[in-house]
Amino acid sequence: MTGLECLQLMAAGKIPPPSMGLTMQMQPVTVSADLIEFEATAGDQHLNPAGAVHGGFAATVLDTVTGCIVMCQLEDATIPYATLDLSIKMLRPIPRNEPLLAKGKLINLSKRTAVSEGHLYSADNKLLAHATGVFIIQRKDT
Repeated sequence: MTGLECLQLMAAGKIPPPSMGLTMQMQPVTVSADLIEFEATAGDQHLNPAGAVHGGFAATVLDTVTGCIVMCQLEDATIPYATLDLSIKMLRPIPRNEPLLAKGKLINLSKRTAVSEGHLYSADNKLLAHATGVFIIQRKDT
């Protein structure tokens, strides 16, 4: 199956999510070749010592959407890909116990690398964080 088909089945609840999705309380809600959207909620388990949502929460959610939009382009869901670089700009504090929406879009795809971007929004559509991801694609024929 293709990466797109795999993620569409996951969004439909026909295959289980990876364990990270459960840990992060996030799941795909929109999956297409052009756009991927995940809902996520930061809970008490995502707090830093100061009692605020840890920046790693936004980083993980944005790594997910920037990576999954790359997966949507892969002709085989088992082709390995990995994050080479993730650049994040935090714009606002991440709210706790509020549904958030993360969106990922592809910027460029080549045989061995991909570049994508992600945005994390609050329930009232305020931009909380932005990321650009660079990924290596490990196809067997290259």
